[in-house]
Amino acid sequence: MTKPALDLYLAAPRGFCAGVDRAIRIVELALEKWGAPVFVLHEIVHNRFVVDGLREKGAVFVEELDKCPNGRPVIFSAHGVSKSVVEEARKRGMMFLDATCPLVTKVHVEAARHFAAGRKVIMIGHANHPETIGTTGQLPVGEVLLIETMEDIDQLEIERADKLAYVTQTTLSLDDTQEIVSALKKRFPNIAGPHKKDICYATANRQEAVKAMAPLVDGLIVIGAPNSSNSNRLVEVGKRAGCAYAQLVQRAADLDWRSLAGAGAVGLTAGASAPEELVDEVIEAFSARYEVTLKEIETAKENYVFNPPSSLRAGIA
Repeated sequence: MTKPALDLYLAAPRGFCAGVDRAIRIVELALEKWGAPVFVLHEIVHNRFVVDGLREKGAVFVEELDKCPNGRPVIFSAHGVSKSVVEEARKRGMMFLDATCPLVTKVHVEAARHFAAGRKVIMIGHANHPETIGTTGQLPVGEVLLIETMEDIDQLEIERADKLAYVTQTTLSLDDTQEIVSALKKRFPNIAGPHKKDICYATANRQEAVKAMAPLVDGLIVIGAPNSSNSNRLVEVGKRAGCAYAQLVQRAADLDWRSLAGAGAVGLTAGASAPEELVDEVIEAFSARYEVTLKEIETAKENYVFNPPSSLRAGIA
C-alpha cells in the first residue's frame, strides 16, 4: 500500500538552548567528578526524557533542600532559586553548584538593581513557575508584584509611580509580553525596564521560526514537556499564526494521528529543553506512516555557548 505524501517542515532553530545545555553538562560533570549520587533541586530542565536519563546516571531530583544530605553535591536547576535557598545551603555548609541559566541570572541582577535604586519591581511571569519563584525570591517578600495578564495591570496598587520598574520571565510569548509592557508604560509612563529584553534569545528565535512556518503547514507539532513554559508558548504562537491544529507532545507515542489525517504539510519544532533525539524519534514516526519530504525553515542561527564553571572541570581527566 502506497503511503501518503507529507511535507514535514523542521523549524530552525529548535531544541536545546545554551542555558539548558550548560545545566545538563553541570550535572554530568558533577557525576563524573564526585560520583553518584548528586542531588538536584527541582528538575534540572523541564523535560522528562532528560531528567530520566540523568537519573539513570545517578542524579537524584528533590523538591526540598531538606532532602539533600550535607555530604553530597547539590545543584540548583536552570530556572534559578530564591536567595533564601542559597542562604540556607551556605548555612548548612553544603557543597552546591548553581546551574541557573545566565540569562535568568541577568533578570535577577536587574531586579536587585532596581530594588537598590528604591524602585518597586513588577514581574511579568507565570505564578508558581520555578523561574518566577526564583526571581521574586531575589528580593524581600512583598517587593515584587507579579502580573500575568493585561487584566492584572488594573489591579495594581502603586504608591509611587515614579519609583517603578519591570522585569519578565525569560520564556514568555513575545507578542503577549509586548502588549502587557505597552499597557504598563501607558499607565506608568516613567516605569523603568531592562536595557535589553528579558525574554531570552532562544525563546524569541523559536517563536519566530514557528511564525514563519505556520502559513505553510496544516498542523504543528511541538516537542516539549507539559510544564515547559517556552514549549507551551510555541503551541500558542502557532495557533495565533494560523495553524488550525497544534499539539504539544513529549514523545512520538503522544502523537494524535487522527487529528493529522488528511494533512499534506506538518510543522515540527522542539522547545528549548527538548533534545534533538526526540525530534529524530518523531520524524521516524512520521516516516513510518508517510512518504516524508523534509524541509527546513531557518529564521536565525544560534552560536551561544554558556560554559560550566571552570572549577567543576578541575581534576577531571
